[in-house]
Amino acid sequence: MKKQVSRREFVGMAAAATAWAASASAQPPSGKAAAVRERLRLGVASYSMRELSLDQALEGAKTLGVTSMSFKDVHLPRTDPPETTRALAAKIRAAGITIAGGGTITLPNNPAQIKKDFEYAKQAGFPLIFISPDPAALDTIEQMVKTYDIRVAIHNHGPEDKWWPRPQDAYAAIKSRDRRMGLCIDVGHTTRTGTNPAQACRECRDRLYDMHVKDLKSMENHSDTEVGRGIINFPELFKALLEIGYQGQVGLEYEINAKNPIAGMIESMAYLRGVLAALTT
Repeated sequence: MKKQVSRREFVGMAAAATAWAASASAQPPSGKAAAVRERLRLGVASYSMRELSLDQALEGAKTLGVTSMSFKDVHLPRTDPPETTRALAAKIRAAGITIAGGGTITLPNNPAQIKKDFEYAKQAGFPLIFISPDPAALDTIEQMVKTYDIRVAIHNHGPEDKWWPRPQDAYAAIKSRDRRMGLCIDVGHTTRTGTNPAQACRECRDRLYDMHVKDLKSMENHSDTEVGRGIINFPELFKALLEIGYQGQVGLEYEINAKNPIAGMIESMAYLRGVLAALTT
């Protein structure tokens, strides 16, 4: 029988892993350790480094030892001409980063604007767009998904979100639509609605395309903390993701200390790696 690992033991493992991650020269593991990490693809949402330049964000990814990122338009501006967008995307790939997607983009019920945003995603090389769409725009979005062959993932934003507070709300709206329409579950916002994020992943498994992870001090809004210090049960969440065979990015979205986020991101990523290693060994 496998020993059940307690939350306290996970914190201890994360502390040990932090010592490894704190070295800017740390290299991604190889062999068996690499195989463990590949069971879930840990990455970063560039919004975590929103007050840093693109160059600084890419250097931050190197420090964290991640090779998968999704990008907010602060780093790939939607207002840039297409040739600039393509050049920035090429720069990201040259830095060894796989572009997992882009957004979140709010999509109004405006076909011209929706088409413009899909064209931006095409130039940026996004395989996936995280969206917060007006429900009335879903027909147009579905048409653009078919035209551009780019997936979309509705991002839930918790109790304040009048359209998509919970993952299940978004799932109900797209479950009968084109299979390229899915969800980006935000673990923190999901928890704030009183919804268990692990259960939400199981319920929405066939349309779960991306995930933003953060931790909360409490159920109150804007109470983020370093991952592993808060109330969210990440061992339970990762166990669910492994059980459903989740293939998307598990993207750290660290929203604290925007001017100097790297130290907190190192701690958070180390905890996530510790949880994953414990569950897959």
